[in-house]
Amino acid sequence: MSAPLQEKTVVLGVTGSIAAYKAAELASQLRRRGADVFVVMTDAATRFITPLTLQAVSRNPVTTSLWAEGKGWQAGHIELADRADLLVVAPVTANTLAKFAHGLADDELSALYLACRASVLLAPAMNGKMYDHPATVENRRILEERGHVFIGPEEGMLACGYEGQGRLWPVEAIVDRAVAMLGVCRASPTDS
Repeated sequence: MSAPLQEKTVVLGVTGSIAAYKAAELASQLRRRGADVFVVMTDAATRFITPLTLQAVSRNPVTTSLWAEGKGWQAGHIELADRADLLVVAPVTANTLAKFAHGLADDELSALYLACRASVLLAPAMNGKMYDHPATVENRRILEERGHVFIGPEEGMLACGYEGQGRLWPVEAIVDRAVAMLGVCRASPTDS
């Protein structure tokens, strides 16, 4: 398989949704496409999937705290924000969307977001009522006006027992959108 993301750095933000377990497959697929993947997790995300799992599939250290970063003089979230070619947050919760929309930076991911000048791909996953709430709708509008790209959510059975919009978009489709946003062409079947 070709590596269309060779020499690209993708920062993968993971937030506290039940869909956080899918971040392992997302990180794995991004790596298989050649990306250097660095995972940044919110504290809530660590309750759904362990940093060790994401470290193993990304083959890079996983950042979980604003207060435990960096070995050198530069703040870790600034260094990582500077290296990023793309920031993908999947899953992204209503809480994190609100932080991004309003410039709050009380954790590693939201601080990195404010410092990051790379393109941003957001894949929401939450209860459908939360997604449809006017506050979330407004936060999405604000972020879309900043040029951020949303993928999903899709409809289906949700972890809360409701059926409706709120499921994380399929991992393969998120990876394909990331590849497209980085302006990288996939190799055709005749390319070898």
